[in-house]
Amino acid sequence: MDVLTPDQLPAAARLLAAGQLAAVPTPRWYMLCARAADPAATDAVFRAKQRPTDKPLLLQLDSPATAADLFDLSVDARLLAGALWPGDLALRLPWKLDAKAVSAVGSPALVGYPDGILGRLVALVGEPLAAAVCSISTRAAGEQDLPALTAAQVAAFERTTRAGIAAVVDGGICPHGRHMTIVDCPAGTPARLEREGTVHARAVEAALTKPGGPHVG
Repeated sequence: MDVLTPDQLPAAARLLAAGQLAAVPTPRWYMLCARAADPAATDAVFRAKQRPTDKPLLLQLDSPATAADLFDLSVDARLLAGALWPGDLALRLPWKLDAKAVSAVGSPALVGYPDGILGRLVALVGEPLAAAVCSISTRAAGEQDLPALTAAQVAAFERTTRAGIAAVVDGGICPHGRHMTIVDCPAGTPARLEREGTVHARAVEAALTKPGGPHVG
């Protein structure tokens, strides 16, 4: 497994484009990433994490325009994306009828638009990535199988699982160690806070506030 610096993101982008896996830091923890459109690569993420296929991966977008192309965005989804993307907010979104859904991320899909190093990398790749926390999945995990907060912990995950991670981008220590906030955004109905994480519930409420009061379930 190569250890890359954030200045070497083009090398990580080339590895992902070639169907390899890369581990990438976020403020929360390191994420294991693959090209979303490459079934062999996304299958490798499921195998590495011992993750059941009925627990879909997160879709990380390369631009907000991609969200508009692929998903049926409600008024609330557009408000949330406009106010809180890029960042640690994930929206659960229904695919457009004419969009080619990605099986690895399910339907409706959990969709993010990251900032920081991961955001720069997805933009370089120029297409969505499928991602999951760099750790063994909860159902199979033991007490010591915790999400990787450092590149050294990614290396330990690789040694334990033989995941085949081609490279880790060493961004130092990930400080937050918490999940993303998730908001369910069905088409044509109000958004609903599904899980609070690094984005505070009050921030979600503020983004959804319209004349006459907040619009959140």
